Amino acid sequence: MKAMILCAGYGKRLNPLTLKHPKPLLEMGKETLLSNTLKFLKQCKINEVVINVHYLGDQIINYINENKFNLKINIVREKEKILDTGGGVLNAIKHFQEPFLIINPDTIWNQDYLTELELMQKTFQTNKKIKCLMLLVKKEKSFDKSFKGDFNLENNLISKKEKNDLKYIYTGMQIIQPELFYKIKTTVFSINEIWNDLIKKNELYGIETNIKFLHISTLDIYKKLNIK
Repeated sequence: MKAMILCAGYGKRLNPLTLKHPKPLLEMGKETLLSNTLKFLKQCKINEVVINVHYLGDQIINYINENKFNLKINIVREKEKILDTGGGVLNAIKHFQEPFLIINPDTIWNQDYLTELELMQKTFQTNKKIKCLMLLVKKEKSFDKSFKGDFNLENNLISKKEKNDLKYIYTGMQIIQPELFYKIKTTVFSINEIWNDLIKKNELYGIETNIKFLHISTLDIYKKLNIK
């Protein structure tokens, strides 16, 4: 399986740190968010990775070139404008012919997630109906208590039925079929549009993790997690 790391965003909620450095290069201990994600993918036996860049993209490219990650890494630039999460994947879709992993670098991935990804892969392979499978966590397990919830989950089906009581958060990891992007004509769009369309069809699937969710969302959370 190949993977795509989303690295094009501005990271505005982490200003002033992200005024001079892109969010994926912020340090957590001895690692950066990006290096932590790349090393996690290597542990998952994923050997080919696509990274999209836009804001301060040259810094990310130089960082990749200056460090050895023992991975095949393809850089896809979003030159003229940022394409949002869905548009960023669509812009790189030629790299994917089979189901692939999309992962956000601002979650602190660790070895515990190896088992979760293995389960996701097995679930995806055995259920041919699945076109997108997301890893979700109950919002109570989030270090950042400001999250209000993204979805509900029942019998591995994701919904937004009770909009005032969404119990689950998206962790930043999903396996998705590239065919979901083939007919899209818009260049700039959020991947939420694909999720919402699948939800309407009762075709968006999820798996729950019990791992404590550590996500770099704001400057305050970043500082607290770095101290921790």
